[in-house]
Amino acid sequence: MISVNVGTIREVTWHGRRVTTGIWKHSVDGRIALRGVNFVGDDQADRTVHGGPDKAVYAYAREDYDYWRDEQGIETSNGLFGENLTTEGLDLSKALVGERWSVGSTLLEVAQPRLPCYKLGIRLGDPYFPKRFMAVSRMGAYLRIIEEGDVGANDSVRVTYRPEHGVTLHGMVEALRDSRKVAALRTVPRLPEFWQQVADEE
Repeated sequence: MISVNVGTIREVTWHGRRVTTGIWKHSVDGRIALRGVNFVGDDQADRTVHGGPDKAVYAYAREDYDYWRDEQGIETSNGLFGENLTTEGLDLSKALVGERWSVGSTLLEVAQPRLPCYKLGIRLGDPYFPKRFMAVSRMGAYLRIIEEGDVGANDSVRVTYRPEHGVTLHGMVEALRDSRKVAALRTVPRLPEFWQQVADEE
């Protein structure tokens, strides 16, 4: 891992109206405590769609940022997409739902991919960016907190458990596009509410 990022809520003007958001994150030095559903010093403006137990920590990969820089010409920096953990050496699209990571003194569990909202467009200054983000399927990973602790930028991410169902974060996104892949979601325990609804639709 190369960066731990946190941010507080701010107000911005977007298309003539005031919007509150916590998507602006900055890298922090030292070890940061992870408690409840947040890193100390971090917050989300609307817990109905951001944060909470199934979106407590957001991870995004340096390798995926490299794609945006090299292929899309975006000047990237750690925390740009609002992630708490900027990882390196992990293909997050291939992470299994329910796999567990040991990071610092914490234990985290992969819960779901990110489905972007308009606030990512605010952060990038591009109202169409959420659609671009979705189209390339480089979504990053939302994680649950299984064991609280503290995390630092130089900590390694060690995968300690991988479930047998084989459903990846990329596979979850594909289920939104291909109804033939929805059935696989039913093999995943503890699906977040939105994804349970997707699984039940067929």
